Amino acid sequence: MEKSRIVARNKKAAHDYFILDKYECGIVLTGTEIKSIRAGKVAIADAYCRIEKQELIIINMHIAPYDKGNIFNHQETRTRKLLAHKSEIRKLAAKLTQDGLTLIPLSVYLREGLAKVEVALCKGKKNYDKREDLRQEAIKTEIKKINKVRGRI
Repeated sequence: MEKSRIVARNKKAAHDYFILDKYECGIVLTGTEIKSIRAGKVAIADAYCRIEKQELIIINMHIAPYDKGNIFNHQETRTRKLLAHKSEIRKLAAKLTQDGLTLIPLSVYLREGLAKVEVALCKGKKNYDKREDLRQEAIKTEIKKINKVRGRI
């Protein structure tokens, strides 16, 4: 049985993008980074992924410095390599050449002691798409309220 604990989640990704495909990747970390991740000091709201030299990298992922670290503490927003199969990276590179597609990290989690990132292939939403999603969400919450009231009667 696989136990995983979500450390950080990109809550705005579903609001700003259409999520087309999801991938799980490992992260190459140094020194005290894993200790900060286990402490939950990660932010991926501004992060994005890119493919450079046939390697998948994550840019702008913030991992806070470890409290009990020393002069060998890590840089907070350095570029980190993600671990994925070459075939997956090639498929992603082919899909990213299409207009409007990007790679966004959805969540960072720990699985069996290892840090993993869930990366999604996304297409940006227009403002009218976002308004339609908000309208649909409002309808769903209204239906839940009605059903809850009917259950009490």
